[in-house]
Amino acid sequence: MKISYHGHSIVQIHSDGKTILIDPFITGNSLTDLKVEDVKPDVIILSHGHGDHIGDTVELAKRNQALVVTTAELATYLSWKGVKTHGMHIGGSYQFDFGRVKLTQAFHGSGFEDGENKQIVYCGMPAGILFMNEGKTIYHAGDTGLFSDMGLIGERHPIDIAFLPIGDNFTMGPEDAAYAAKLLKAKKVVPIHYNTFPPIKQDPYQFIDLLEEKNGQVLKPGESIEI
Repeated sequence: MKISYHGHSIVQIHSDGKTILIDPFITGNSLTDLKVEDVKPDVIILSHGHGDHIGDTVELAKRNQALVVTTAELATYLSWKGVKTHGMHIGGSYQFDFGRVKLTQAFHGSGFEDGENKQIVYCGMPAGILFMNEGKTIYHAGDTGLFSDMGLIGERHPIDIAFLPIGDNFTMGPEDAAYAAKLLKAKKVVPIHYNTFPPIKQDPYQFIDLLEEKNGQVLKPGESIEI
């Protein structure tokens, strides 16, 4: 299994001949190495309904006939856009032909701005993502603050790699993310959701230094890990 990071919260997984793309915020993301026209996902998994996570989902899904897996409300909304979706909710899991997906809680918001009508479109609850295949478990926390049940997540699902937001302001900062890593007991921890915008400017290497288990790794956009 090959897992690569592509700036902000974009994580791409290659497993059993399938490409799974998480939170594909490409257009408008100055840190990503990806181009929309070059990305060919079989599956897109979304953590929540903010624009910097939905990103280019509709275009990518339609162009590649990709399945979009996300929370029920957001799945319904995207289905109205002509996208093939599979809705889930917190605590639920489903065995797909590309692997098992389980959604965990995340403490954040979920909705996007309709500027023309000055409305916030509600997209259901935010989620974290557990992806399980080939005997491995990947945890993408989505956007979230620190919560004690991260310990339960790690206990129930031993994690090979955890992708944790460190940007602060909108999510956990480095100190809370380091404590989250302690609770999760993941074999490896990779920081995400930082430096894309001024309010989330962070030094990921300082975060790595905070990890008690010294099990962190900074991935630059385009870099990958094989497990």
